[in-house]
Amino acid sequence: MANSSLRAPAARDSTGVDAALLILRIVLGGLILVHGLSKLPPPSTFVIGLLAKANLPEVLAYGVYIGEIVAPVLLIIGVWTRLAAVVIVINMLFAVALVGMPQLVKLNQYGGYALELDAMYLFTAVALALTGAGRFSVGGRYGPLN
Repeated sequence: MANSSLRAPAARDSTGVDAALLILRIVLGGLILVHGLSKLPPPSTFVIGLLAKANLPEVLAYGVYIGEIVAPVLLIIGVWTRLAAVVIVINMLFAVALVGMPQLVKLNQYGGYALELDAMYLFTAVALALTGAGRFSVGGRYGPLN
């Protein structure tokens, strides 16, 4: 006989999962948004320099604003969440390819992974791309904008 005072695990507790997705969206979106706002006004000479060094067109520098300002805002409010998360994944892959490649398999001075923040951003975005925004979003759990 089941004990009625026990709660269902979080995987079956949709309110808990939806709250967790809200927290992930706000934290990931907020941190990347602040990082993107620091690159204003456009274009970022640092990013343009990295693109030139990699023989990529300068116009890609404006993609940073899509990946670090537009996509995080969409994540935070929960509209087109999966698309916004995929854009952040692409943005993070570019960041690692252009800046972090020398540290890809290294540890930092404290013994942690050298690209731990990049990895956290990347894989949190992957998780949100797979799950969507959840119920606590403008798009809603199953809304057409989510």
